[in-house]
Amino acid sequence: MHREEAWQTLLEYAQEERTRRHGIAVEAAMQAYARHFHEDEEKWGVVGLLHDFDWEIHPTEELHPMAGSKLLAARGVPEDIRYAILCHAPFLEKPYTSAMDRAIFACDELSGFVIACALVRPGRSLAEVEPASVRRKMKDKAFARAVNRDDLVRGAADLGVDLDEHIRFVAEALRPVAHQLGVNP
Repeated sequence: MHREEAWQTLLEYAQEERTRRHGIAVEAAMQAYARHFHEDEEKWGVVGLLHDFDWEIHPTEELHPMAGSKLLAARGVPEDIRYAILCHAPFLEKPYTSAMDRAIFACDELSGFVIACALVRPGRSLAEVEPASVRRKMKDKAFARAVNRDDLVRGAADLGVDLDEHIRFVAEALRPVAHQLGVNP
């Protein structure tokens, strides 16, 4: 599957701007990690773009992302892409089979959390997001309360990177698409 086809699939199923923005954010983080690990940037980006494509029509753990995976299978999306998408949902307890599986879990929640941190900075800028400030926000349970802090920590550990390094890496990866995400680079 190529990026344009993935984008059209996201547009078809995700009507909310925040769902689309989240897909773009995770796509950017996944592409950056693909470059870092010398992997297929387009494939990893597709995983990031599509990981929540079905959330609006399957907004429960009973359905998302399993039902979405079936929709993608019917469109001929390769198994490794579909499996990685399943790996972003920790409640499915899928064992990782690749770095791509680890990366989607590590990038999913952190991408949104980093953007939330940027939005509360004076310049609404990703350049203002530092690991120390993100860690402080992680301790504030009222801030971005839907984000599981344990998943943020586990994602970095599963990927084999230091949490501060991971935060810095994701914030930097989001900068090229910052304006699409509603923040400043």
